[in-house]
Amino acid sequence: MQRRVGGGGDGEMEEEEEEEEAPTHLNTSTCGHFLVISTDKLCAKYTGEGLHGNDVGAIQGNRPAPCRRLLYYFEMTVKDRGFKGCTTIGFTDDHFRNSRQPGWEPNTYGYHGDDGKLYHGQGKADSFGPTFSTGDTVGAGINYGAQEIFFTKNGKLVGGTFNDVKTPLYPTIGLHSPNEKVEVNFGQRPFAYDVEAQLKKERERRRKAVENVPLSPSVNHSIVRSYLLHFGYHDTLAAFDAANGGSFPPMLFTPHEYGNGTLDNDMFALDQRKMLRRLVRDGNVDGVFAKLREWYPQQLQQQQEHCSNIIFLLHCQKFIELVKLGMLEAAVTYARTELAPFFGSSPDQDLHLQDCLALLAYERPHETPMAYLLHFGYSELVADAINAFVLSTNPSLPASGKSPQSGLEKLLQQLTACLAEKRVLNGGQGEVFSLHRILQGGKEGGW
Repeated sequence: MQRRVGGGGDGEMEEEEEEEEAPTHLNTSTCGHFLVISTDKLCAKYTGEGLHGNDVGAIQGNRPAPCRRLLYYFEMTVKDRGFKGCTTIGFTDDHFRNSRQPGWEPNTYGYHGDDGKLYHGQGKADSFGPTFSTGDTVGAGINYGAQEIFFTKNGKLVGGTFNDVKTPLYPTIGLHSPNEKVEVNFGQRPFAYDVEAQLKKERERRRKAVENVPLSPSVNHSIVRSYLLHFGYHDTLAAFDAANGGSFPPMLFTPHEYGNGTLDNDMFALDQRKMLRRLVRDGNVDGVFAKLREWYPQQLQQQQEHCSNIIFLLHCQKFIELVKLGMLEAAVTYARTELAPFFGSSPDQDLHLQDCLALLAYERPHETPMAYLLHFGYSELVADAINAFVLSTNPSLPASGKSPQSGLEKLLQQLTACLAEKRVLNGGQGEVFSLHRILQGGKEGGW
């Protein structure tokens, strides 16, 4: 599933995975032969004799545990321990046989009530925690970030086992002696265990691990300064340097490491980029076109011939400025002459044009979903695009066809790539990293 991000205006797209459906009840289609399941599919009772190891009554949840999150958790309350108290909670895979207990088969895990042991694969048992019986509530969870299966009893963490968790895993319960009865909670009501506290603790652990990575004291200063240089914030850069006594720490990137974002390259046409940004801020799009024709006539002509994104954004901005001034007839005329040729060029441009033209349909466009086009932040995006265009004309840059990037952009790309790779190596498990949500101040896995 795709969506536009923050009204970027340049067709910027971000992948957003759909929310996974979590288990909601027991799956009666994979129910063991010795179980009776309640009509709400949340209670199970054992009706067998429990005489040997292949007459277990086991049953999985109706869906596997969601894996695109940091933690998954469910609970089971023992209503009746039955004759031997052989109740079990855990996780099993697609190949699990419902006549066996969780933990007795490969890639399955089970915390057993009769002996308090943890079984994980082919009946291998480890001393683990206390036994549990009638009235006890036990829980099982998966910490995808730590690759850990963990268990709880009566609201307290018992412990966990680190393993190479291979999904999909289904929440599973097992019963194995007469009259055993349990009730499962997949989140329909509050859990006995404070799973949110564990989630917060895990996030804090991951955050501290990141913060403990040593960095040079001057790295923040260098990154900020390179950002201001790259985007042509000339006055802010001067004030930034003045605040540091006219000096700044040495850059931490050599020209070779910095690639297209070297200090010299970022200094290219700094005064011109400053003026162009100011013209955009002032709403003087005609002035921007005039300066680009004066300073970069050949490059601008090439952009116009190919109906480039820079030309498109500038024409859109001119239209928006006319709307801001209330010159609606002029805006309509401009749209017919300058914007109409862009329709059909690309799906992203078509979507953006629809947003721009929709401004005409409202008496108070500042109160509509298209209001982002009228805000300062949007004009800054246009100015950033022009800044990138000017930097791309630097004759000292390699002919790669790619727009030059600031050091900060490269660091964010590297962060995104590393977290995506980490998730791949983790079997696609764990929260999906979203740089957009991070920059908007939201919580995010991977920190």
